[in-house]
Amino acid sequence: MSEVIKNKQTVQEINDSKIELFKAQLRGEIVQVADPEYNNARKVYNGMINKHPGMIVYCVDVADVMACVNFGRENNLLVAIRGGGHNGGGLGICDDGLVIDLSGLKFVRVDMATNTVRVGGGNLWGEVDHATHPFGLAVPAGIISSTGVGGLTLGGGVGHLSRKYGLTIDNLLEADMVLADGSFVTVNNHQNEDLYWAIRGGGGNFGVITSFKFQAHPVKTVIGGPTLWPIEKTEEIMSWYHDFILNAPDDLNGFIATMVIPGPPFPEVLHNKMFCGIVWCYTGDSSDFDALFQEVRDKNPVFEHVGEMPYPAIQTLFDGLFPPNLQWYWRADFFNDFSEEVRAAHLKYGSSIPTPLSQMHLYPISGAASRVGKEETPWAYRDAKYAGVIVGVSPDPEDAPKITQWCKDYWEALHPYSSGGAYSNFMMEEGQERVQASYKHNYDRLSEIKKTYDPNNLFRVNQNIKPKT
Repeated sequence: MSEVIKNKQTVQEINDSKIELFKAQLRGEIVQVADPEYNNARKVYNGMINKHPGMIVYCVDVADVMACVNFGRENNLLVAIRGGGHNGGGLGICDDGLVIDLSGLKFVRVDMATNTVRVGGGNLWGEVDHATHPFGLAVPAGIISSTGVGGLTLGGGVGHLSRKYGLTIDNLLEADMVLADGSFVTVNNHQNEDLYWAIRGGGGNFGVITSFKFQAHPVKTVIGGPTLWPIEKTEEIMSWYHDFILNAPDDLNGFIATMVIPGPPFPEVLHNKMFCGIVWCYTGDSSDFDALFQEVRDKNPVFEHVGEMPYPAIQTLFDGLFPPNLQWYWRADFFNDFSEEVRAAHLKYGSSIPTPLSQMHLYPISGAASRVGKEETPWAYRDAKYAGVIVGVSPDPEDAPKITQWCKDYWEALHPYSSGGAYSNFMMEEGQERVQASYKHNYDRLSEIKKTYDPNNLFRVNQNIKPKT
């Protein structure tokens, strides 16, 4: 059996009568190339992505998703699944094929008896936070509220609550999904257990998730915000931070960054200057915070804006800086330590950031996230200490070459000191070798499951796991 059935035709090659028959099966809207809303409909979060699908279907229920999957498979179309559209590599869209858009599958239902939350496959994390916050609950997610629930979850889910409550996948209890053959299944730890294992980090390779069930946790108010040091102090701060965060209680999370302060709401004296920064989030007893945080203050940050806030506020802290349609280029790796060479590279490239929104982040994988076995989920790097990402960002398309080059140069300087693979949600389209490196010892098991449920690789517009041959 071949790994992949090549897309034998584009949407434009399908005769009109077939398309009309397909439309009759749907409640949702179809957008095609000639439609006036087409150019807006094909946009994704990353403005650097410029793909032209043959058809975009806005699904409103599971039946629409099943019809789309069947139509794509029966017509040998390239199929992409779009949730929030945030994927850096634009893997929620494709050229010439069918885009299954899930933005109409939205609901959030909180069960106070079990502290669980059911979420639609098209929801954004800000919508989940809005629904759970009045109940004093939160689900571990990322750091930008406009991120889609589906994409972030299926790749792993690293964010402010990772040290306290683990990755998003560690809190995924169940999912409903449409498989490549058009059938519908529920997966959890006692139904379709192999699929349940695979979707907790294996990406969108195994089907279209139409709903999720998460374990939520008691999080109402946090203490959080940034501390900044001059970029010249990067090596000193990184060395100190490594020891501090590894030994900090799980209640304290902080990701370290090299960045430029682009403007408001920061004070004018900081604008357009480069810094080594840490963005903190503390979920513990507020009366214990000052004593815990004194060691940070002893490092004399030039700016501190850390205070008590509702959890949704820290989740939206950066939303205003990163609206849709900016130019983005991403590179990523996992790291175990900050050697002298690593710290020197961060100082060098953090001192030459090309645009005010470009930056580097390192997210800690210690605490609860590190206490899950490296084979319990496909997320193979539980023993890594950090998930690193470098992003070149600009509103100006003319900046695309320079932000891309800076990002690549920064990554190439650090990669020899990395753990070998990357967090899949931080990757562009980088080839099969990088995908395999990012799943390590779990790739073969994922490939076997892929062979069982998607032997012809219908779902391949993703960080693709090829079916076992």
